[in-house]
Amino acid sequence: MKQFRILYTEDDETLAFLTKDNLEQNNYEVIHCPDGKLGLETFKKESFDICIFDIMMPKMDGFELATEIRKANTDIPIIFLSAKTLKEDRIKGLRLGADDYLVKPFSIEELLLKIEIFLKRSQKNIPVEKAVYEIGKYQFDTKNFILFNENEKIGLTQREAELLKLFLDNKNSVLKREQILTSLWGTDDYFMGRSLDVFISRLRKILANENGISIENLHGIGFRFSII
Repeated sequence: MKQFRILYTEDDETLAFLTKDNLEQNNYEVIHCPDGKLGLETFKKESFDICIFDIMMPKMDGFELATEIRKANTDIPIIFLSAKTLKEDRIKGLRLGADDYLVKPFSIEELLLKIEIFLKRSQKNIPVEKAVYEIGKYQFDTKNFILFNENEKIGLTQREAELLKLFLDNKNSVLKREQILTSLWGTDDYFMGRSLDVFISRLRKILANENGISIENLHGIGFRFSII
């Protein structure tokens, strides 16, 4: 059975300890961050199934954190836990893309129920991923990062494989540069952009002899993986 991962941000050490302990007793893996800035950095580096955010935190509050998370991921469930009781705060949280807003002090049983509901909903929305693609004379094994045919086998890095899969899932469509960067690294960053250019250059070389296949550079916009 899969152990779901929760990103939990809360600056109250006692409350964070009790909440984390209760969630872990219910078979969740909980990564706790004491402020919003660390929460965002952790989200960009790791993979999570659901987020639980306090609002009033140092360095970056929960509203700012949720806004940044939604730029990178529009689907992951977000639950606010906050002492802010005004209707305006609740509405603001929901408008920012949160799935729910529980007021402190909250019931751990209610929180567990909300987590279960949102995880079930989000898991239903996950499409079945294709494991093997046909690309010209090659087959692309997405699980093992390999392009192969009867005569050769080409190993790709994980990022190269993720990029190629992203192109194939969006073949003949324009992918904006920032969309690719956010999908692969969770951020639209200059240095990641340089890495992206290197990966695209290598994919072009690998597929150079495949007729009807090209990676078009649309200046100032992004790229299009074309298959005729």
